[in-house]
Amino acid sequence: MPDLSPVKRALLSVSDKTGLIELGQALARHGVELLSTGGTAKALRDAGLEVADVADVTGFPEMMDGRVKTLHPAVHGGLLALRDNDDHVAAMESHGIAGIDLVVVNLYPFEETVAKGAEYAEVIENIDIGGPAMIRSAAKNHGFVSVIVDTEDYAPFIAEMDAHGGQTGYALRQRLAQTAYARTSAYDMAVSTWMAGAVEGTPRRRTFGGSLVQSLRYGENPHQSASFYADGSGAPGLATATQHQGKELSYNNINDTDAAFALVSEFRPEDGPACAIIKHANPCGVARADSLAAAYERAFDCDRTSAFGGIIAVNQPLDGATAEAISGIFTEVVIAPGADDDARAVFAKKERLRLLTTDGLADPTAAGLAVRQVSGGWLVQDRDVGRVAAGDLKVVTKRQPSAQEMVDMQFAWTVAKHVKSNAIIYVKDGATVGVGAGQMSRVDSTRIAARKAQDMADVMGLPAPLTQGSVVASDAFFPFADGLITAAEAGATALIQPGGSMRDDEVIAAADELGLAMVFTNMRHFRH
Repeated sequence: MPDLSPVKRALLSVSDKTGLIELGQALARHGVELLSTGGTAKALRDAGLEVADVADVTGFPEMMDGRVKTLHPAVHGGLLALRDNDDHVAAMESHGIAGIDLVVVNLYPFEETVAKGAEYAEVIENIDIGGPAMIRSAAKNHGFVSVIVDTEDYAPFIAEMDAHGGQTGYALRQRLAQTAYARTSAYDMAVSTWMAGAVEGTPRRRTFGGSLVQSLRYGENPHQSASFYADGSGAPGLATATQHQGKELSYNNINDTDAAFALVSEFRPEDGPACAIIKHANPCGVARADSLAAAYERAFDCDRTSAFGGIIAVNQPLDGATAEAISGIFTEVVIAPGADDDARAVFAKKERLRLLTTDGLADPTAAGLAVRQVSGGWLVQDRDVGRVAAGDLKVVTKRQPSAQEMVDMQFAWTVAKHVKSNAIIYVKDGATVGVGAGQMSRVDSTRIAARKAQDMADVMGLPAPLTQGSVVASDAFFPFADGLITAAEAGATALIQPGGSMRDDEVIAAADELGLAMVFTNMRHFRH
């Protein structure tokens, strides 16, 4: 097997015509014979290039609405034949099969068809069969054959051809083959995942895949390598965001920014401005207000110390006033569904700050999978899209919550979904005033959140911590009354929790004795 292999004949069949003409012209410049089908052939001919139809090679026309056009020995024999194997060469000569040295294929837009909400039958028609078959054949025979599945590889391929007089080196063909198999794997993953949602029961097999967005400097720690891959859904978020300034994002930046964006997306823009500040994947402040700047200031006042070097997400396009407020301390990343010129001008003075904008917010109700690798396998679950409406809440105490307490409890419950368990959140007037996260004991989370509120009261010169007159959310039930009592000592007047403990009666009795209002959600939000 030689290192350099000539490209004499190429088969091009692409749904994405980006860069096609430039590639075709470069191939023609090196005397490469072009084979093609359908719209790809037409596009090449319209550009003045000479193209042979695959149908002329196979002796069969495209049929069955294009389902059958390249599935033929004249195609796959030309791709799979080993050029240095006498038996293979003899078979080619005997059956009149000419070699194909390059395959350029990008597949039917299956992922895009699913994303637009197409009907089942249309999705099925966008499952490519001939394309993956050719890609796999060419990739298997990469000792002699090149395969291109991404338009990003057109330029390096042309450069390789120019550098070697119409030939390609083995290293390039090998890399292209790996990319090709990853593409067909991801494509099959998208098909199988979609079908898993269309049939009943738990699939016996699962696959996961993605395309590289960014090679990262390192992972959570400098001794760990890391990369960022997109799942192909095109959903608003980190994989599709535009970065306007600052150095590239790190692994931890991406993880924390995703957490911030997911949380702030719970608050729809039409319901008013909201801001979330995240540190180490946990909220250190979340608030709503009449303006984005005010929402930021209220979120910041929950824990000014932790907010330093944090991640900020807002649910409306950034304006200059909000940018000025945020610029008061060092912030790693700000993500928003847009930013006006004033905001961008303010942030342009902060070279270390990364500004990301998205085309919208995430859909907190969208179905999806959460996947985590464990030793020897994967844990797969539905995304936590559980929501509790006011009508779902059950008041279990003698005292009924006030209207404001009910609003604050629902806000606190929304935030609790995004806080590492055990999670305790104090909220007052639409803003977090204390967050306790990730403790082994729920009562410890309750104490830590109250302690943080006291610290902030000292910093702000307040006569009492803002937990006075607040409500509390717990992501899971109180197993004992001690957590509830601790929250009451911090000044909480109402609590929201799932309920379901063996000691619910004891906890309810304690709430009644303390004059608290308490509601059960019958839903928990563990987050590990």
